[in-house]
Amino acid sequence: MRVTYAPKEPPTPESAPVYERIAARRAPRPLIPLDLALLHNPAVADGWNSFIGAIRTQTTLEPAVRELSISRIAVLNHAVHEWNSHAPLALKAGVSKKGMETVFRGEVAGKNEGQGGGLGGKEWAVITYTDQMTRNVEVEEHVVEALKGHLSDREVVELTATVAAYNCVSRFLVALDVGESNSKKMIAVKDMEV
Repeated sequence: MRVTYAPKEPPTPESAPVYERIAARRAPRPLIPLDLALLHNPAVADGWNSFIGAIRTQTTLEPAVRELSISRIAVLNHAVHEWNSHAPLALKAGVSKKGMETVFRGEVAGKNEGQGGGLGGKEWAVITYTDQMTRNVEVEEHVVEALKGHLSDREVVELTATVAAYNCVSRFLVALDVGESNSKKMIAVKDMEV
């Protein structure tokens, strides 16, 4: 990583509650390199933990939709750790291997008419929306309308928050090379276990 990691144990009594909250969300796993990078500033780490925790566990999005969008962001932003963590979750949630191969190739989703490549209309709407948010920030009206044909208003808001949040995560991971993943390869879909 491009900076040192924060200590694995709280360095001050004031930071202990933050470490405890992050450890509780990660349990039974230990703190991960992302946590130890963020813990240079416990207030930022605490806010991040709360926000990403809500994105991961407090939305009504189907896991397949959430993990598909996160996996696509990982490909677009070359976030190896993010892909290697979330693509298997997308498969486990029901996205087909053929669909994940399409996501992995990084083809421009907007050129597809909403079918094919192992992805259905809903999945293409999610990918196209994710692509436009990640690449352009602005999303074309017809892309929003296509997404609204598959998701409720609440789910559109939740997907938008998820895409925004994981663009933040991927940019943080890649900029600081958290987990020393930048030089590693993304796991091929064929090599993933479901």
